[in-house]
Amino acid sequence: MFVVAYVIIGMTVLSVCAISTNGALDAGGAYYMISRALGPEFGGSIGIMFFLANVCGSALYILGLVEAIIDIFGVPLGQTMGSSFQVLPRSYWYELLYGTALLLVCLLVCLVGASIYAKATFLIFLIVMLVLVTVFVSFFAVGPTVVPLLLPEGNGSLAVNGTFTGFRLDTLRGNLAAAYGVDYTTGRVMSFSTVFAVMFNGCTGIMAGSNMSGDLKRPSYSIPRGTIAAVLFTYLIYNLLAITLCCTCDRILLQKDYGFLRDINVWPPFVIIGIYSSTLSASMSNLIGASRILYALAKDDIFGRALAPAKKTSRGGNPWVAVILSWVVVQLVLFSGKLNTIAAIVTIFFLLVYATVDLACLALEWASAPNFRPTFQYFTWHTCVLGILGCGVMMFLISPIYASASVAFMLLLLLALHYLSPSSGWGYISQALIFHQVRKYLLMLDVRKEHVKFWRPQMLLMVQNPRSSVRLISFINDLKKSGLYVLGHVELAELDALPSDPLQTQADSWLLLVDRLNIKAFVNLTLADSVRHGVQQLLFISGLGGMRPNTIVLGFYDGATPRDGLAQHPAFEGGEEAAQLIFPPVRGAAAPRRLSPQEYVAVVADAVKMLRNVMLARSFEHFDKARAPSIDVWPLNLLRPDSARYADTCSLFLLQMACVLSMVRSWRHAQLRLFLCVETGARTRGQEDKLRQLLKELRIQAAIRMVPWDAVVALHWQKQQEQRARPAEAAMNFPGNATCISDEYLKAANRLILEQSPSPTIRFLYLPRPPADTSLYPSYLHQLELLTRDLGPTLLVHGVSAVTSTEL
Repeated sequence: MFVVAYVIIGMTVLSVCAISTNGALDAGGAYYMISRALGPEFGGSIGIMFFLANVCGSALYILGLVEAIIDIFGVPLGQTMGSSFQVLPRSYWYELLYGTALLLVCLLVCLVGASIYAKATFLIFLIVMLVLVTVFVSFFAVGPTVVPLLLPEGNGSLAVNGTFTGFRLDTLRGNLAAAYGVDYTTGRVMSFSTVFAVMFNGCTGIMAGSNMSGDLKRPSYSIPRGTIAAVLFTYLIYNLLAITLCCTCDRILLQKDYGFLRDINVWPPFVIIGIYSSTLSASMSNLIGASRILYALAKDDIFGRALAPAKKTSRGGNPWVAVILSWVVVQLVLFSGKLNTIAAIVTIFFLLVYATVDLACLALEWASAPNFRPTFQYFTWHTCVLGILGCGVMMFLISPIYASASVAFMLLLLLALHYLSPSSGWGYISQALIFHQVRKYLLMLDVRKEHVKFWRPQMLLMVQNPRSSVRLISFINDLKKSGLYVLGHVELAELDALPSDPLQTQADSWLLLVDRLNIKAFVNLTLADSVRHGVQQLLFISGLGGMRPNTIVLGFYDGATPRDGLAQHPAFEGGEEAAQLIFPPVRGAAAPRRLSPQEYVAVVADAVKMLRNVMLARSFEHFDKARAPSIDVWPLNLLRPDSARYADTCSLFLLQMACVLSMVRSWRHAQLRLFLCVETGARTRGQEDKLRQLLKELRIQAAIRMVPWDAVVALHWQKQQEQRARPAEAAMNFPGNATCISDEYLKAANRLILEQSPSPTIRFLYLPRPPADTSLYPSYLHQLELLTRDLGPTLLVHGVSAVTSTEL
């Protein structure tokens, strides 16, 4: 038992020494170490558990002291009167009264302050050392002795004799087997786990020094040395006592008389004084430790106003309110009555705290943070893991029910604090661990091993002002389908002309926006002399390793005046949090634009050159996800009506994105409709069958609508005939015959789309590649504007890479 207990304690002590020598310690001991290492959630939950452990421990030692007093000064069992000094009545309420009086003594000492407590414990230490010397001397000085015992038996009592034999081999052999018996104070049969639970409480004092971390002059110096010395000294004393008792006292004396050391001492009062002193000291130690933990919890404001009174201190810095609150809780625990009743609970609480201290040290070690460099070097992650496993196994061996309940209670506190406690500035070990793991896996993510089967959209959404783009930001969060999502923003300025980086002040607002909209996105801000150069920067550098945007999303360039949709968004109801955002107001109708039509199309052309898929989002200020969702897809390049291909790279990308959207949980019930433009007389049935077969191979479920468009396409052919009559114009190189597209044809195509799908939630249209001739950029943009005018939320999509696969 001692080996198991001290292996667990030894591993924990190594962790305590490592953490305590890694920086300045404040009040709270183990709570302070855990909270600063694992964050407020773990710290707060374990802080409460550690507080309860110390409170129950204090009650445990008080009950032990009462038991020792009753053994000597209590009226013998079954009698109305005893000897001249056996005058204390025995009953539950009397013993509660004695415990209350003793606890009051501890309270008075702790209220005076840590200095008087330190002096009192030092005096008690000297007394206990003297008693220990007499105990060891007695084993050699006292001859064989028969000790008469009176044990409870039913309603009466039973007289038996225990024997102190002196050092004898037969006595040693008789005591080697376990042979657990009945505890005469409770009447219950003992076992390894129940005895270990009681015995382990004699080893938990190792945290007494760290609990006083706020009162020590040099905690980082004193805690490692004092704690290690205490562990080694107590382990030696306990084992010497166990061996000498085993050799000199028979089993009856050991099992049936818990005060037998008094009966075999050279002067019995020595042992009485030692027992009273040590238990009183241990009770005070736990009471003052509990008060310091409660004070640290209150000072950190983890539980808000609930613990606010515990912050009050005396002029000397003693947290007297925390001491009184701890005393009240200990008093409540005293109602449990017997020592062995609460021993298991106390042990499990301490084991849980020790396991978490080891976990904190393990997390710091695994995170490999440069600032974790304790001066105490005698630990590794192996010692931490061994300590955690030892604590966990022993908890469930002692009492599976109590252990499960304690862990469940801790997890409940942890979840409550995660959602309710204010954020802290201590730093979160979870962030360091996540960084460590993410870096490792990013290095393993090899772009050379990418395959189309596992393609996913990785979006870069360019946002000029979030106030006018909040609906689009939320929509792209759906469209990314567990892929990378980056919000990009270009600030127009020259760093040479500025005293500092202006983006630093904006970053918090962008991160708050991401939090409040509940989107899974990163934020990339850049400074550039033009929007085009800024977008180029972001396309080049956004992402890391194998996680880089493969698709850029831009708002549409039109004459519409942007509207501020941020204040009306449900995430910012009340306006308080919206006021914290320092985004500029939306651009007015007369305000100048940040970029020209020429530059806008150049941005699209740049993205295509960089092999990025492009999406242009129009009219998303009207996007309403609340109504029944429907998705309409027009996979034909309407600016090339003479090319009726539905299976080129761009069309397949468009289909893939529409399918990805329909797979999102909130869009799962959306109706996906595919519109196939056909001319009368063409083999429409064959085209429909081919498209249906393609959708089947791609596992895309969509309803196909055949759309006759003879009247619309006739306008295109009419324009082409007019162009042929003017050879000079026909020579203009605007991809294929796109220069032949007339405004009349585009308006007719626009009307056709509106007639066939009046008001879907979202439309996907084919976005043709920008012209090679940059002088035709304004004409290209004008055609897109006519095609998408008044269509509502529309996404123009251009794909440059294969994203669909029919392979397994």
